[in-house]
Amino acid sequence: MADPLHKLSWDDLRIVKAIGENGGLAAAAKALGLNHSTVSRRLAAVEEALGVVLFDRRRSGYAPTGAGAEMVALGARVEQDILGVARRVSSHVQGHAGQLRVTTSDALLLDFLTPIIAGFRAANPEICIEMIVKNRALNLARGDSDIAFRATTAAPPENLFGRKVATIAWAVYGRRIDHVGASSGLDDLVRRPWVSYGSGLSRLRAHRFVEDRVPAESIVYRSNSVAGAGAAIAAGIGIGFLPCMHGDLAPGLARLSPVQREVFDELWILTHPDIRRSGRVYAFMEHCARAILRQRDVIEGRGIAGGVGP
Repeated sequence: MADPLHKLSWDDLRIVKAIGENGGLAAAAKALGLNHSTVSRRLAAVEEALGVVLFDRRRSGYAPTGAGAEMVALGARVEQDILGVARRVSSHVQGHAGQLRVTTSDALLLDFLTPIIAGFRAANPEICIEMIVKNRALNLARGDSDIAFRATTAAPPENLFGRKVATIAWAVYGRRIDHVGASSGLDDLVRRPWVSYGSGLSRLRAHRFVEDRVPAESIVYRSNSVAGAGAAIAAGIGIGFLPCMHGDLAPGLARLSPVQREVFDELWILTHPDIRRSGRVYAFMEHCARAILRQRDVIEGRGIAGGVGP
């Protein structure tokens, strides 16, 4: 008689993993694009084949047992192996042709990256680029994106490959027509109406700086987007912190303070190690790194100044 364990497949692991990650059958079915009864039936078959219960059925959801946790972890490892092999095979075949999925924040894309990417496309017309604008980090390990530009306050995860290409400087900006010829110290600036960042961007040093130094009643506007904050400042709602690469290049804004050395981000270009040797990935990362390095003065606040010099 055949061993029932031999009937287990990657699909079975995928279902167990999805139930563990989503906490129930309905959510797992939705994540996998299957119907509820199929997921329930497959789970029952796996538990019967293994001779163990993988999940405790509770009112609050499905909680992995000890055996279930091991199977969920096994599913995650197998998924990473499959994705890694698929990436390597795909990159060998496609070379400098095919698609690239690139993620970055709205401000980086609007202010800076679009001309750089246009230059890459002109030199590599067979590569199609899909831009994914997110102010949170996507999971490169799971293939959410091929390449990420991250302005981060901390070193990126060790399981990613990439390089730091610049330090992003920040300063205080205001609407130019409101501040022609104006020069004020930071102590005076904190008394004015301020534009700041919402909880979704609380990791920013600029957010912490404003929270610590600007009276709460002076913060009249918050945004979960750097580009959105820039638009609010340009509209005259208040003054606020912006990356110099955004504020200095915006014609309607003036820099009101020197670069604040304690307010900065590190700009990284990142990918997953499995695809870093792909021809199109390598070419794109090298092109962008060279272009960014040529503009480090602007990124680091030494370039075009909108008001008070750096």
